[in-house]
Amino acid sequence: MRANQPGEYRMDLGLKGEHVLITGGSQGIGLACAKAFLAQGARVSLLARNGQTLDQARQQLIREGASADQVQALSADLRDASAALHALDQAEAQFGPVQVLVNSAGAAQRVPVDELTPQAWHDAMQAKFFTYVHMTDPCIKRMGQRGKGCVVNIIGNGGKVASPIHLAGGAANAALMLATTGWANAYARRGVRVNGINPGQTLTGRLQGRMQAMAQQENITPEQARARSSAELPMGRFSEPHEIAHMVVFLCAAQSTYVTGSIISMDGALTPVI
Repeated sequence: MRANQPGEYRMDLGLKGEHVLITGGSQGIGLACAKAFLAQGARVSLLARNGQTLDQARQQLIREGASADQVQALSADLRDASAALHALDQAEAQFGPVQVLVNSAGAAQRVPVDELTPQAWHDAMQAKFFTYVHMTDPCIKRMGQRGKGCVVNIIGNGGKVASPIHLAGGAANAALMLATTGWANAYARRGVRVNGINPGQTLTGRLQGRMQAMAQQENITPEQARARSSAELPMGRFSEPHEIAHMVVFLCAAQSTYVTGSIISMDGALTPVI
């Protein structure tokens, strides 16, 4: 039996023709999610701030087998609630109602505790918390009115374990976890499921940039920096974006219809908390 390729499933997950909106969909975990949903026959709206990377992502997906009318790209700054609403309206005007929302946009800067300012706290909430809220609020209300929908928030375990270099970002993650479970509870009777995923160190462009910086600082190669960092992880390696995407797709599939309000850790047991 042939093994699954990244982003591919052998079984039908009931997602063919569904409209999936992915914030932060131009790279990293968001782009991996797009590939996984497209493999299931869904239609995908990619949303991010940078129009150039969005176009590159769309063209990549088309080269890899998606049809031109199966994926669209929309640029918006989700820190602006009105821009988020406009992007949602645009996406639905082209592909119809959004059945699945995946939030993967935004990341708070890591700031040492002695360098934190009130503005840094505000910036962290804007970058991570409000980028998700600004899209989820109008989208989940529309899902609730239709009586169907799935939302998956890509968050992070920084909201469970305080770090002196990630207090503001961790606080934003913690707020997102509470909002995720709160939305799940409030919309369960309306047919909308909401779940969260806390990835660990995932081999995205952001992590590769950190490995480059570490290599320069310690005068080693990027490969050595990657090997040293991954060796410290319980599983001995970083996660791959497609591994996170597989879980995202499953949480929206017909096989997970009683899963809602869950926050799933995917850091390879790096954060051993309950």
